[in-house]
Amino acid sequence: MKASVVDLRYKMKDVLKALDRKEKVTILYHGQVKGVIMPTQKKEKIEVKQHPFFAMSKDKKISVSEKMKRLRKPRFNDI
Repeated sequence: MKASVVDLRYKMKDVLKALDRKEKVTILYHGQVKGVIMPTQKKEKIEVKQHPFFAMSKDKKISVSEKMKRLRKPRFNDI
């Protein structure tokens, strides 16, 4: 869909409907393209166990509680 700045002002409902239909909306100003509004893409839901953070230290034998203690401790303990 192509929409002018005036369309954005007076016909925003039509622009939003186009975005609901997963259409790109090209914004025109004096006949020239100024920008494009893209519909959002839904992120795939992954299980917590599949998150990259949990595979960070799969080769180490540290429990989750021990790892959290190490992350939360103050910096001056390392000196």
